[in-house]
Order: sequence, then C-alpha cells, then structure tokens
Amino acid sequence: MNDWIAIGALATVAVLIPLSMMVVSYLLRPSVPETSKRATYESGEVPTGGTRIRFNIQYYMVALLFLVFDIETVLLFPWAVVYLDAIESDAVSLFQILGPMVVFVAILLVGLGWAWRNGAVQWARSSRQVDANRNRS
Repeated sequence: MNDWIAIGALATVAVLIPLSMMVVSYLLRPSVPETSKRATYESGEVPTGGTRIRFNIQYYMVALLFLVFDIETVLLFPWAVVYLDAIESDAVSLFQILGPMVVFVAILLVGLGWAWRNGAVQWARSSRQVDANRNRS
C-alpha cells in the first residue's frame, strides 16, 4: 500500500506544479491591451499580401527524413553496445541478436529508396530533369 501512496503523491505533485505555475503566470503577467497585439506579426512589420502563402513541401520532407534517420541513429548506438555484450556471453543466438536490427535497417532502406525515387531527398531540380520529366508524361 505504501507504493500507491508514493504514486499518488507523485501524481499530485505532477498536477499541482504546472497548475501553480499557470496561476502565478496569470497573476504576474503584464496586462497592456494594444491593437498591435492582434496584428498578424507582432514585430512591427506591416504585412503585405495575404497570410496564406504556399510553402515548398521540400522543407518538411527534409525535416521528416532527418527525424527518421536521427531516431535510427539513436536506436543503433545502444543496440551496438548490447550486441557486443550478447555476442561475448553466448546466451542468445546470432539470429536473435542480429535479426530484428537487420529488419529495422531494411525497412529504413526501403523507405529511403522510396523517398529517393519520389525526389524527396533531391533539393532542387535542374532544367534538364524538369524537361526529362515532361517528356516521360
């Protein structure tokens, strides 16, 4: 029963700290109503044109690919440390150690091939590539 008391106390503290921070922030914040706070940009710049502009999806694709392969790296390093220890101990077979990581890397390679084929890793297209794509369709 003592474990549940500790968990309840931790949950209470986890809820009370953020709530108290929000209350203190609400009480101490400056309240200066200005019309510029309702502007699109608060930096003092007067916006020109509409706020709905199209961004190049390539920025998001590069960021997404970076996250995927960054997480791959984060998973590969600890696995490599455990792999060396497991090989030395002979407690498990090579397939049990190496199999899941080979499948993981294979899935990532298929994803990289798909992204490469669709042009997600290609930052800019030359006029020759644009002409070649037009001739294909």
